[in-house]
Amino acid sequence: MLDVDKLIDATETRVIVCCGSGGVGKTTTAAALALRAAERGRQTVVLTIDPARRLAQALGLRELGNHPRQVQVEGFEPKGELWAMMLDMRRTFDDMVRAHAGPDRAEQLLANPFYQTISTSFSGTQEYMAMEKLGQLAATGDWDLIVVDTPPSRSALDFLDAPTRLSSALDGRMIRLLTAPAKAGGWGLRKVVTAGFSMFAKAVSTIIGGQLLADASAFMQAFDTMFGGFRERARKTQELLRSQGTSFLVVAAPEPDALREASYFVDRLSSEHMPLSGLVANRTHPVLADLSATAAISAAERLESSAPLATAVLRLHADRVALAEREERLLARFTRAHPEVPIVRVPALPSDVHDVAGLRDIGDRLAAGSA
Repeated sequence: MLDVDKLIDATETRVIVCCGSGGVGKTTTAAALALRAAERGRQTVVLTIDPARRLAQALGLRELGNHPRQVQVEGFEPKGELWAMMLDMRRTFDDMVRAHAGPDRAEQLLANPFYQTISTSFSGTQEYMAMEKLGQLAATGDWDLIVVDTPPSRSALDFLDAPTRLSSALDGRMIRLLTAPAKAGGWGLRKVVTAGFSMFAKAVSTIIGGQLLADASAFMQAFDTMFGGFRERARKTQELLRSQGTSFLVVAAPEPDALREASYFVDRLSSEHMPLSGLVANRTHPVLADLSATAAISAAERLESSAPLATAVLRLHADRVALAEREERLLARFTRAHPEVPIVRVPALPSDVHDVAGLRDIGDRLAAGSA
């Protein structure tokens, strides 16, 4: 049984990562968890990767930036504090360069056309920068709970690989090729590109020929001095994700595709030895009256000519029962495949969440929906 309040109240819980496919309410779930934790006394920050700005609107903020902003709106007086931010991938990369390269070298890197390309199109950059920002938030010690909303679909788990993938891509052989253009004769980068290194595809299409080689070589020579710190932060972030203070929640709608994705996430987290706390079955449709679908349809047929309104209500109830039974079958199939994963059911709201009150309602449903 997944006890949401026990999870967010536990002082040893320092990071909660919400992952799942797109369109299942992951951002809203992350915000609701963070808000509930703040109201129960935690110093909480929620980090979203979603550029749709739904989180800012729901929290009563005009916009969110790359640094946390405290949520202070009328009617919200938490025992703790709630802060929120939205990842700006390019700004996070720039800040990392400034922090670890020194003033002169940082300006050299930031002005380099090759850097300007890869900082937005490099394979894995968004996922790595999300983990870089998570590491920064954890290192400050300003918050005792960090809630992370991840990118949608299967890319939601790419951040597990991102530090290693990006670190490997910029590791020894790559640096030797690009920092020794005289020895390589310019052939090194061409060989790397043609060998199928996809992270250079967009760079190659936007910076052409010899200029690419010159800019890439200059970038890697400047970057080489800060590579050790880059790798060390990646290692620490991986340790943080696997620590006992981190909990993963998989969010899914009770639909076949979303639950298939959820199964993939669960298997992947298990294989990576990541601490999974449970599945949030979002937007479920529980039955609200103790009346079977068969009995409702039978009663509707008897009343059809004399009570049209009652007939319509009974048919709606029958449809609801059928939907609830279908959802239960899908969730039961998931449970048979993953009996060790606790589930919390969150009933669907009648309308979209657009304010703190709506997030609080979702939090209440999360706490009440353990199963």
